[in-house]
Amino acid sequence: MSSSEAHAPATDLSRLIDRFLDHLAVERGVAPNTKNAYARDLRLYHAYLAGQDVVRARDIREQDVSEFIGSLREQEYVPGRRYSAATVARVLAAVRGLHRYLMREGIVESDPAEPIGAMRIPRALPKALSVEEVDALLAAVPADGIGAIRDRAMLELLYASGLRISELTSLDVDDVDLERASVRCIGKGSKERVVPIGRTALDALRAYIRHVRPELARRSKAREHALFMNQRGTRLTRQGCWKLLKRHAARAMLTRRISPHTLRHSFATHLIDGGAEVRVVQELLGHASVSTTQVYTLTSQQRLREIYDTFHPRAKARTTTPGRTD
Repeated sequence: MSSSEAHAPATDLSRLIDRFLDHLAVERGVAPNTKNAYARDLRLYHAYLAGQDVVRARDIREQDVSEFIGSLREQEYVPGRRYSAATVARVLAAVRGLHRYLMREGIVESDPAEPIGAMRIPRALPKALSVEEVDALLAAVPADGIGAIRDRAMLELLYASGLRISELTSLDVDDVDLERASVRCIGKGSKERVVPIGRTALDALRAYIRHVRPELARRSKAREHALFMNQRGTRLTRQGCWKLLKRHAARAMLTRRISPHTLRHSFATHLIDGGAEVRVVQELLGHASVSTTQVYTLTSQQRLREIYDTFHPRAKARTTTPGRTD
């Protein structure tokens, strides 16, 4: 890189952010959704700095970063709604990543975000459905009809495999191996994994692939490889899956808010409750670190505590004064 090229980006934070985002996508292989999240967060940062007349990366100070994070905690992005602690932590992570990149590239001589440190947010326990609630949800899907057979296959697969909704909608029909009862998916970081599926999900997928998907594919104007398709013969979107799930949850009279990720949580929680090893569940979920999966052991322990407190006769015994009888 020439000296003129090195100087030009240092005067234009917007261009540096674009370079950082390209670095994330090309060299680190982050998923498009992750890159888009970084872009949104860094646009907030760039807009704040511009409002403070800070336009060059080398002019950013620790105080600028600190005051930006403070402004996020205090401001309302829409009337009556503030950024959550988790959102602020995520934005700070994006800002820290940007400044570490600028340091490594030799564009700046110091990292103004380094002294601030990362925010640690207590991890919320996943909200899983009970086995009975999953049964009710799946039983609420009608037995017949093109849409119903597709929806049953989709929901059975989500619960049987623990796939992320983005992984599910990205599946092509060739990713399903009916003989080996497994699906191949591409997860975060473009990592491929093969996940086994049970008999119930396999039967639902077989019925859909053999009897329904060919009809949906005929409605497509171009050759479509997607496993799950909408009524127009194009790939079913994440939003489309969410709407279908919401409809069947309402039919099952499940009052709590349910998303496709709820079925992923339920898959993991029920495996842990059944005695599965955390490392096995980690592989099935496609988690890079086992610490991410261990939150499900906390869910299991919390559930054991709730059952104990509910049913053990002396779990919440009355406190009595020693030597006194009523």
